[in-house]
Amino acid sequence: MSENSEKVRCLIIGSGPAGYTAAIYAARADLKPVMYQGMQPGGQLTITTEVENFPGYPDGIDGPEMMEQFRKQAERFGTDIRFGVVTRVDLSNRPFKVEADDGKTMETETVIIATGASAKWLGLPSEQKYMGQGVSGCATCDGFFYRGKDVAIVGGGDTAAEEATYLAKLCKKVYMIHRRDTLRASKAMQHKVFHTPNIEMLWDSVPAEVLGDEAGVTGVRVKNVKTGEERTLDVWGFFVAIGHKPNTEVFAGQVELDETGYIKIIPGTASTNVEGVFACGDVQDHHYRQAVTAAGTGCMAAIEAERFLTS
Repeated sequence: MSENSEKVRCLIIGSGPAGYTAAIYAARADLKPVMYQGMQPGGQLTITTEVENFPGYPDGIDGPEMMEQFRKQAERFGTDIRFGVVTRVDLSNRPFKVEADDGKTMETETVIIATGASAKWLGLPSEQKYMGQGVSGCATCDGFFYRGKDVAIVGGGDTAAEEATYLAKLCKKVYMIHRRDTLRASKAMQHKVFHTPNIEMLWDSVPAEVLGDEAGVTGVRVKNVKTGEERTLDVWGFFVAIGHKPNTEVFAGQVELDETGYIKIIPGTASTNVEGVFACGDVQDHHYRQAVTAAGTGCMAAIEAERFLTS
């Protein structure tokens, strides 16, 4: 093998709660895991301010700090954590061949995919400016912080409808902004939205600008796409629910994906259709998308990888 090639027993692609948990379990099982953290080390929690719903943190914890603790725990047991991105995989034969942007080529007996999914954003500069300061892509993660306050959510599918009704239980008022005059959500979810009295629909509308100050979001300027009329909503939180995109481009044609690009797993396991390749976290979960469920599947993936190697 060349100096840029190496043999690995367990390669973890991606970090975040799923990847780091897989690393902790794999390292403790003496699999000597190597992890490539990916474009966003620590995953989506690194753009979240306070996390209050992960067990073991009664006072809450900042997302980046939490992920730093996960990383240190994985390193403590011997995980070789590398900053970098996997650029190519060949999962047609074992050992699997994986290339990274640091020039390394690895031959690995098992692969754990934990590349996550990225929230789709509107692309407004003001949206990025107030990310984590009132702008959120997860109502179940951050809705609690706006209890008794007015918020806005943008989107028209099942996710937006579900998150709007969730927010309505916590918040004084929820403005639901949708660029069309009908929702794309299922009839059942539409029924919930239309029968929730503190949800106000803003049809044919798009957010033009998120407003705020040094403390965070103070409002959103909304434009009617048919009339051009604008209005300003006084809100404390702005939720974007226009979907997620699984980070699976490099795995296309290598493992089985569903129609929306998420990795398909054998139900009740972390196993993909390729023996020795496992998936965990949001890259295979478009339903829950929580840190605690991601961590749980990371544990599953590592245990299954260990059993695969010792069977």
